[in-house]
Amino acid sequence: MINIVLFGPPGSGKGTQAQNLIEKFNLKQISTGDLFRYNMKNDTELGKLAKSFIDKGELVPDQVTTDMLTDEVKKPSPTKGFIFDGYPRTTNQTEELEKIVKEVLNDKISICISLVVDDEMLVQRLLNRGKTSGRTDDSNEEIIRNRIKEYYAKTAEIAELYKQQGKYVEVNGVGAIDEISEKLFAEVEKIK
Repeated sequence: MINIVLFGPPGSGKGTQAQNLIEKFNLKQISTGDLFRYNMKNDTELGKLAKSFIDKGELVPDQVTTDMLTDEVKKPSPTKGFIFDGYPRTTNQTEELEKIVKEVLNDKISICISLVVDDEMLVQRLLNRGKTSGRTDDSNEEIIRNRIKEYYAKTAEIAELYKQQGKYVEVNGVGAIDEISEKLFAEVEKIK
């Protein structure tokens, strides 16, 4: 199996690149954003709780996120691995993910790939997305900047953990989508 942790601040193109990785390597994406939206749309208790944090531009607490993710990993899947998008974002989540992958999938995390994009470009991408997405957290520059700041503050330790394991790689997330995809594919090929 190939189990990828895909990193990148909000607006870095994780969703787009995850789709390209899915098609290339027959993977299943587990996006915390999708899990949150599903739970919020269906008005579940976890969804209501997640929404209260997202609307303020804050990260959702670990346990809420972990519970959603565990349920998703347990669903049968004919794929050759997973892309974890938006999780882990804390050291506690990193430990939980390692445990979930080991216990549920009898496997381990293969690689952590981080998409790197300049902050000002992220803000513009998200404001543009907010014009069409209807997402309140993409329409307010202050909330966007807070999300980006929180992302860096929370993920620095996780990046360091994966660096220590020799599993962390940065890829420039600016440029043509296909060019960025090719860089990601090359990194995944190295671990196959």
